[in-house]
Amino acid sequence: MRVNKKIKRAVITLLLIVGGLFLCNLLYMMLDNFFNGFVREWFDRNYIYHEYVELREWEAGYNTQSIRWSRVKDLVFRIFIVLVLIWVVTIRLVSVIYASWREKKVIQDAGRMIGDFMRHDREASEVFPEEYVEISLQMAQIKAGIQRQEQLQKEEAGRKNDLITYLAHDLKTPLTSVIGYLSLLEEARDMPDEQKAKYVQITLDKAMRLEKLINEFFEITRYNLQQIVLEKESVNLNFMLVQMTDEFYPILSAHGNTLRLKLGREKGKDSESVPAEDITVYADAEKLARVFNNILKNAIAYSYPDTEIRVSCRAVEDKAYIAFANKGKTIPVQKLDAVFEKFFRLDDARSTNNGGAGLGLAIAKEIVTLHGGTVSARSRNEVTCFTVALPLQTREEGEP
Repeated sequence: MRVNKKIKRAVITLLLIVGGLFLCNLLYMMLDNFFNGFVREWFDRNYIYHEYVELREWEAGYNTQSIRWSRVKDLVFRIFIVLVLIWVVTIRLVSVIYASWREKKVIQDAGRMIGDFMRHDREASEVFPEEYVEISLQMAQIKAGIQRQEQLQKEEAGRKNDLITYLAHDLKTPLTSVIGYLSLLEEARDMPDEQKAKYVQITLDKAMRLEKLINEFFEITRYNLQQIVLEKESVNLNFMLVQMTDEFYPILSAHGNTLRLKLGREKGKDSESVPAEDITVYADAEKLARVFNNILKNAIAYSYPDTEIRVSCRAVEDKAYIAFANKGKTIPVQKLDAVFEKFFRLDDARSTNNGGAGLGLAIAKEIVTLHGGTVSARSRNEVTCFTVALPLQTREEGEP
């Protein structure tokens, strides 16, 4: 392929040289014929030396002519310079025109091949020739990424549709129960107080379940319409976690769980020990509280009753690590990454009241990522632990 290109360039250069010489000769002939010998007269007048040679008195003299070679050499040199300049300008002009045409053709060919490759299920090697190998590799990567994204979107849409179908179906059960028990209370007005209280409690439980399902619908809608914007400030993780522990006490008690909070900071290189109260991050306090609430709600929902949930916060070098560990059913390894996907729910969540719309952990991961941190999960031996890593507040961030 490279040899063919060199041959083409050599042929084009040769044609340009021959064309230039032919053009010069044609120009000379036109000038000479048009001016009726003007060039010849001009050459004779400027470059021919005329001399009259006298003989004896009785003999007639004669004229002689000789070429002024110094002037001719100067003329030839000037003509050569002009021809070279014309040739260079011509080559440059032709090169620019050819390069522009070639570039346009290459772009058109590349666009056509890219369109063909993206529209059809074909291998890159079948569409792109060898000289487009770099483009083919990049397009193959782009197409693979698009296909992965489309597959994820399809899976997400499928999970969302399944979830909506599940929620819509489940709305009927508590609603039917509420209507049924209220009808009994309406019809049997002389019902014993003990039985009436029992029916009222059941009706209240079903109504609360109905409210929870409706809230899940609203949560799905809010997630689709919401754009997360951070308003950062200095946040003391110690105070936030202690406050969260107090707020979750009723939920923990209802499920029979207890919470143990452990705060600390590992010894650093520059100081022997640092109090836990100094673990501070530069973050959006409201959004960060939502992260911890979502993770803790998930831990409570999937933990065994009457078990302890451990929350720890520690700082190592330039990061803060907040871990939530609960004892419950082990999450399979292949599902650990999927728990952070939108609308993902574990299989056993569909048959129980555990979990919500499958958005809590997805929202938590998005918020943590916006803060420049990471969130991960591990589960083994019936212990599941979610760990949030956030960058500690720097001195520059702490300055007003």
